[in-house]
Amino acid sequence: MKTLKDVISLKFKTSESEGVIFHGEGQQGDYITLELKKAKLVLNLNLGINQLGSIYGHTSVMTGSLLDDHHWHSIIIERHGRNINLTLDRHMQHFRTNGEFDYLDLDYEITFGGMPFSGKPSSNSRKNFKGCMESINYNGNNITDLAKRKKLEPSNVGNLSFSCVEPHTVPVFFNATSYLEVPGRPSQDLFSVSFLFRTWNPNGLLVFSSFADGLGNVEIDINEGKVSVHINVTQVKKNRIDISS
Repeated sequence: MKTLKDVISLKFKTSESEGVIFHGEGQQGDYITLELKKAKLVLNLNLGINQLGSIYGHTSVMTGSLLDDHHWHSIIIERHGRNINLTLDRHMQHFRTNGEFDYLDLDYEITFGGMPFSGKPSSNSRKNFKGCMESINYNGNNITDLAKRKKLEPSNVGNLSFSCVEPHTVPVFFNATSYLEVPGRPSQDLFSVSFLFRTWNPNGLLVFSSFADGLGNVEIDINEGKVSVHINVTQVKKNRIDISS
């Protein structure tokens, strides 16, 4: 395909912070890749290079954050030549691509949910998307409907299911006085904890644990909207470590 205008739209939700949402490329050096990186949305676009390689059209735009929250997010990409409107959850960003070309030549396949292994270093370092997509529309073609009715030819459909499985997580609500106490793990030299949380309060204690044999404690809290980790270790000179993020 050689297009002057493109409109691509879809909705997605995921718990993963990395993954290729869609990808297309061509023989003239053109490519378009939409992916999640560190839970942000990144659009990489190149409308081609000339034979001398002196016109370099790579353009990269990043938008959004914390998109791995397993909530639905909507994306619309509208391109007219080098003018791009990138809309994420109704927030629109306008930019112009680098280079001098207006047409997008995609004469290889377009893939959704990942990219084919091409042998290039860029392809094997990128993760496939893991999550749910719906309402995929590419230049007027309803891709999800065509895929479900097996009307995409030629196509290579992997292990897809046309349903969205909810993660098996059990949330816990804490009020200002409640807490959850669990038994420790004695004679272990490793302390590891992970959790997701959501709150409107700028201050609060998230985790506290004392080490065995009076060796100190670890405390994770929210202080004025920032997460802080405090590690107190007895019997050493530098007996306190503070990390804030």
